[in-house]
Amino acid sequence: MIKIIKATSEDSDLIATLGQQTFRESHGNSAPKEDIDRFILNTYNTDTIFKEFENKKALYHLLYYDNQLAGFSKIQLQTPNANISNENISKLDRIYLLEAFQGKQLGVKLLDFNIALSKQHNQNGLWLVVWVENKKAIQFYNKMGFKIAGAYNFNISKTHSNPNHVMFLEY
Repeated sequence: MIKIIKATSEDSDLIATLGQQTFRESHGNSAPKEDIDRFILNTYNTDTIFKEFENKKALYHLLYYDNQLAGFSKIQLQTPNANISNENISKLDRIYLLEAFQGKQLGVKLLDFNIALSKQHNQNGLWLVVWVENKKAIQFYNKMGFKIAGAYNFNISKTHSNPNHVMFLEY
């Protein structure tokens, strides 16, 4: 059974812990270990996540599968991108599943949920960035209708950045 629930600031510790694990699983080999560790420490800690809930355009959701926490997402409404001329678009800032839950169509469910959420808020599309070496994710987004719209350098640290695609789904 799949359940997607809206997260609140009370879930900050849970999101931080899940974010640390899923980021390490998906991006752990994209930079030197010290850079990854520092990025995770700065990005996926309870205080940082808690403060993100102050932004009313940012919506976190938790995905449960058979009553086990399997992943999460963060969408930001009304977030333009320089590579995309469309107005009223959302950014899918984070969408992560634990490796143990991949291959169960949960990513499709969570993405479909976020697309529907974006549409409910009268948005005209959804964009995201994905590491160019994450072939599995790029294939997934292409299958879901996303198109490459530009490039973005994702800074892991002051000395390391990873090339990313900006991908966009118009609706």
